[in-house]
Amino acid sequence: MRTSIIKIISIPLLLSLMGAGCKKSKESPSVLEISPKSGITLIQNETDSIEFEFCLLNEKGQPSTVFNQGENFTFSFSFKNNYRDSIIVTTEFINTDFFRVYLSQNNIDMGKPWTGVWCNYNLQPLEIKLEPTMNKKLTCPWIRTVNNIPVYPLCMSESKDPLDQGEYYTSIGLNFHYTIKSKKSIISNLKFKINFKIE
Repeated sequence: MRTSIIKIISIPLLLSLMGAGCKKSKESPSVLEISPKSGITLIQNETDSIEFEFCLLNEKGQPSTVFNQGENFTFSFSFKNNYRDSIIVTTEFINTDFFRVYLSQNNIDMGKPWTGVWCNYNLQPLEIKLEPTMNKKLTCPWIRTVNNIPVYPLCMSESKDPLDQGEYYTSIGLNFHYTIKSKKSIISNLKFKINFKIE
């Protein structure tokens, strides 16, 4: 009798502890971080059959975390559908912090390069549909030029000034909403952070 009471008490306790562990992991997202010291220039991750890539590109189009003063650089974020079915992605992940730059020393907000989303007069739907193995890459330069403009749906009505010498960072706290076979899903337990240097 005593043994069965202990089992009955232990099972709910064990379940509540397991539940607490799951809640904690959802509240504190995993951070994937790179820096000039790491020697890695590209963040890659696959979650729930969606493959993500985040990096900064130099003027030659190569991923980098170190740039010369006055050199333009471009933000690049892509996602690939590795499901066997098509997915529809909405753009909640493009929030006010998307591609935003901060000075590392004191977290001063240096702004973001893009000024709007879906702001061009276009008959395309306000969502992104990806067939299996398809990839969508969003790029946006820090300084707009004739040959380097943001990829739709990002818009850029004005250009930024070049960044001064120093250490900076940019990050994406993922809030990725997509639908597959009429079922809605969200990937929100990841954060990508790039530390970079202007020298």
